[in-house]
Amino acid sequence: MKIRLEINKTVDQNAQTYFEKAKKARKKMKGAQEALVKSQKKLDEAKLKGEDELALLDEDARLEKERDVRQQKKEWFETFRWFRSSEGFLVIGGRDATTNEIIIKKRVEKNDIIFHTDMSGSPFFVVKKEINELHNLKSDSTSDSESDAIEIGEITIQEAADATLCYSKAWKLGFGTTEVFWVKPEQVTKEAQSGEYLAKGAFMIRGDTNYVRPKISLAVGLDKDGRVMGGPLDAIKLHCKKYVEIIQGDDKPSSVAKLIRKELVDCDLDEIIRAIPGGGCKVKKR
Repeated sequence: MKIRLEINKTVDQNAQTYFEKAKKARKKMKGAQEALVKSQKKLDEAKLKGEDELALLDEDARLEKERDVRQQKKEWFETFRWFRSSEGFLVIGGRDATTNEIIIKKRVEKNDIIFHTDMSGSPFFVVKKEINELHNLKSDSTSDSESDAIEIGEITIQEAADATLCYSKAWKLGFGTTEVFWVKPEQVTKEAQSGEYLAKGAFMIRGDTNYVRPKISLAVGLDKDGRVMGGPLDAIKLHCKKYVEIIQGDDKPSSVAKLIRKELVDCDLDEIIRAIPGGGCKVKKR
């Protein structure tokens, strides 16, 4: 190390000069170290924030991908209101006059049974006899004759009647119950009596009807495939790990749907809205 001395200064004056320079250097070094620490802290924070944002983006992308996959795998019955009964039967219902018309004209088969109320503004609900999820799981160990012997039970009939009540005008009016009946497909016709006209979604019922006393029972949940299912509470509890019970009330369906999505988490808001009744309702607190 070389030290440069000024000959016009004394030894003490030269020493004092270098002492001041050293003092300034130490001060600058301290400031530089502090700046370095602050810079490193900001860099770490930015990195952490970037990782968090990346994680959020990755999660959003994952959820969006799952929604896309579910959309691609959407089943035909998701066009309508639908649920699986506690006995495993697929039950579908109309959402409006158009879907009522489609169900009766295109989706009813000879062994199904059809539900309706005596009130106007009621959906048609149909229990699909040949589509029984719980029985199909055992189909490998049963013969064709045994499969054909599976009948629609009283539990399914009651649940289909409950759904018909909950999605009918009776719900909007605040009724606790109303008359619901079921008939066979051959009893439902679009042929009106002479001088009468049947509006879109309306049908004539011929012959004897089988009445059921329904009750208010409704919930919305996510089934094992991540589909939003709306129907009687017992059926939803059986088929869905996550579910929310709904009761009559004055809250808007859109507001109720948002509350349900918070509970179910990964589901589409529009699908929830399609699964809840029109008119007022509210989430029942557990």
